[in-house]
Amino acid sequence: MQAPRFWREGGWPVPLLAPFERLTAWLTARRLAQGSWRPPVPVVCCGNATVGGAGKTTLALDLGTRLLARGRRVGFVTRGYGGSLAGVVPVDLARHSAAEVGDEPLLLAGVAPTWRGADRVAAMRAAVAAGMQVIVADDGLQNPAFAYAVRLLVIDGESGFGNGRLLPAGPLRERVAVAASRCVAAVLIGEDRAHAVAALPRALPVLRARLEPDAAARSLAGRRVVAFAGLARPEKFFAMLRGLGADVAATRAFADHHEFATEELAALAAAAGDAVLATTPKDAARLAPAWRARVHVAGVALAWQDEAALAALLDRALA
Repeated sequence: MQAPRFWREGGWPVPLLAPFERLTAWLTARRLAQGSWRPPVPVVCCGNATVGGAGKTTLALDLGTRLLARGRRVGFVTRGYGGSLAGVVPVDLARHSAAEVGDEPLLLAGVAPTWRGADRVAAMRAAVAAGMQVIVADDGLQNPAFAYAVRLLVIDGESGFGNGRLLPAGPLRERVAVAASRCVAAVLIGEDRAHAVAALPRALPVLRARLEPDAAARSLAGRRVVAFAGLARPEKFFAMLRGLGADVAATRAFADHHEFATEELAALAAAAGDAVLATTPKDAARLAPAWRARVHVAGVALAWQDEAALAALLDRALA
């Protein structure tokens, strides 16, 4: 689904749904009060206070790559979205599809061994048993399994915390102050256009980063493009292409984690004609191999404002 407009701008549904906010807060607090397992290796949890995309997977990939460069055996743990396989699954790029394990686990597995499962403790135990020296968790800030993790509050600078209300009146899973109280730092991705930092406790360190197009994305500058994406906020991808100087002739937005039908892809290819058909790495993970070969995959990476602060954070996590 796409987030309703009143989650960003407010409106008449908010007061009607406001009474249910207490239930959301109670359910989250009740879940967090459950017992947790203390893992024998460091765990870094990349989570957020809202539903929808904030850049958690992008951050997890960045931190995992940096920890690998430090000579550590890194494992990713993720719940994944959708996927037909039950239990804890060690993701195998040669064998598994997005329909089986979800799209984000495939992206993570391209960098380091990845365990996907709804039972976070079982997934972490499997990673430890496989010899991982540090675990990076994609999402899970509201999961009691990560009580002993170095937790990071990931914030999308464009959308921030929406209208500041809890589900279903707004996008928050819990109050911002409550989420921040369990974190060692916040990671703000992009300009703080929604003034999210003002809602954080003053004592909470804020690390700032921006999304930078990768080489494949930059190669689209000056070329005619038809772009499609199934993300929480597809317009971010389209805006990036335009900002690069691509001639974006048409765009098509799908719901987050959308499973592309052959008819949809054929229609997109027909509309593109001689133009480049472009999408994101996350969307490409959900394409059949034959279609993946026909689509230009344009990705992003994080560029940090303060590399020293990030290094200090990783030192703390490993300690």
